[in-house]
Amino acid sequence: MNVTWTLPDGSTKTAIVAEGTNLMEAAVANNIPNVVGECGGCLSCATCHIIVDPDWAVKAGEVGDFEDAMLDTTEAERGENSRLSCQITMSPDLDGIKLIVPVPE
Repeated sequence: MNVTWTLPDGSTKTAIVAEGTNLMEAAVANNIPNVVGECGGCLSCATCHIIVDPDWAVKAGEVGDFEDAMLDTTEAERGENSRLSCQITMSPDLDGIKLIVPVPE
């Protein structure tokens, strides 16, 4: 299954991601800049902030209450479809998902 990240410079990077992998792990494994995942996916650092392409926002799921609070602490400005990539798990429904890596302030 494929994930495509649009990087801050406008370029894109696409990678094959196995089902069950969270998208923070996928970003770190593929050296996506500005997606760090310092906490390892424990929902305690917000360093895996991404923006889900609007066409994929519904399929990516709802933001949970704790994730919502953590998104208020991101380095980059929070957008309408901001998510913590550690909270999105790759599944067949997300094959082809497009993510935007925000620019840190």
